[in-house]
Amino acid sequence: MPIMAPVHASAPRHRTALSVNVNKVALLRNTRHLGIPDVLRAAELCLEAGAEGITVHPRPDQRHIREDDVYELAALMKDWPDREFNVEGNPLQNLMEFVRNLSARGLPLHQCTFVPDSEGQFTSDHGWSFPQHAAQLKPLIEEVQSRGVRVSLFMDPLPESMAAAKELGADRVELYTETYARAWGTPDKDKVLSQFAHTGRAAAAVHLGVNAGHDLNRDNLTEFLHAVPGVLEVSIGHALIADALELGYSATVAAYLRCIDNASPE
Repeated sequence: MPIMAPVHASAPRHRTALSVNVNKVALLRNTRHLGIPDVLRAAELCLEAGAEGITVHPRPDQRHIREDDVYELAALMKDWPDREFNVEGNPLQNLMEFVRNLSARGLPLHQCTFVPDSEGQFTSDHGWSFPQHAAQLKPLIEEVQSRGVRVSLFMDPLPESMAAAKELGADRVELYTETYARAWGTPDKDKVLSQFAHTGRAAAAVHLGVNAGHDLNRDNLTEFLHAVPGVLEVSIGHALIADALELGYSATVAAYLRCIDNASPE
């Protein structure tokens, strides 16, 4: 799959890509001053095991991914030209500085995911709202895209918001999947999953690519991908790194790739 090619609703279905979020590796490293576990080595092992991308979400307080990590990981990705580097964050805080500096240093950045976190927020817990955020986001989307970088907006599963995201110029949305993860295994699961499926179809109708992420794991991933049409990428961090503590990076990435393959209609 070409790194920068836009994906339209009429395009044939592609295999969902797995991007590994290495934030939690950095969080563990930061509890000591020994440099272990090594974030770069973790990313390299995941790529060697078949992950199609690496994701980081550097927060202003640097409680996990630090500034140097972003540039060192981007340099690593130069050795993997067929894989993607995705940097997440709030463009109204520190994200745009990374976008500009990566570009100035000639380092790869393939996707930038805009997330409406407040400073110091425990974890991402909601998507952008329109029209409230539209005026702030539009020029920033345009700036990122002018550097040849795809823009994805972190969004709640609201079908009516997909056209607004497309109108702003976003290339993709990343559907915030915590509500699905909480509902999985409960009587509410089918209803919640139907909402995500409806949102996926609404995105496809306006030629907007769909990513997904947050609390997806080996138990719930296959069912989600089977139900929601056209998911191009899943970004998975917490559960995958937790699994890797028991299974190792290579076996864990292989297990998630099997979950993706099991969702294929073929």
